[in-house]
Amino acid sequence: MSLVGKNAPAFEAPAVINGKDILENFSMEQYIGEKYIIFFFYPADFTFVCPTEILAFQKKLAEFEKREAVVIGCSVDSHFSHWKWLQTEKNDGGIKGVTYPLVADQTQTISENYGVLAGNYGYTDDGEAVFQGSPVAYRATFIIDKKGLVRHEVVNDMGIGRSIEETIRTLDSLIYFEKHGEVCPANWKQGDEAMKPTFNGVAEYLSKH
Repeated sequence: MSLVGKNAPAFEAPAVINGKDILENFSMEQYIGEKYIIFFFYPADFTFVCPTEILAFQKKLAEFEKREAVVIGCSVDSHFSHWKWLQTEKNDGGIKGVTYPLVADQTQTISENYGVLAGNYGYTDDGEAVFQGSPVAYRATFIIDKKGLVRHEVVNDMGIGRSIEETIRTLDSLIYFEKHGEVCPANWKQGDEAMKPTFNGVAEYLSKH
């Protein structure tokens, strides 16, 4: 089920921050009321598509910061695995240089609460609980507003890398809507004309386009 319009599930978990420091009880609550949050999940450390996405977020970090947004990554790996990957050079498959937090969801509860765990628990004929599927997170991105509400979510399967540019465009749409009360049509980007949320407003927009 979608989390859009609902409070983002809270959590406390270990994380690596600033590319090097381990924080045992990281929480997003510190940003509520102050920042937009881009919270994204990826399947695993030391893989193939994942570092391209993580580094792409880092390259655009200043763009998110300009929009009063923080970026937070999460996978089911341990914080020790995150730390080691963050110390590994890019030409060795690492993500050295990434400075935003990477959360360790070893219990898989964060992924499960956000509905992005690639599998679920079932039971054997003897009543024993077993996990069916792959116990990692899909490539999911959530945009959380300053009130802590999820305003956007997108989930990709393992082999499909996400678009960081589209995340920025969607965040811009949310910010514009909140500031001006006008809605953003298909393919809207910063600087484009938006629409008044009335039938006349839609008709006026369509007549121009």
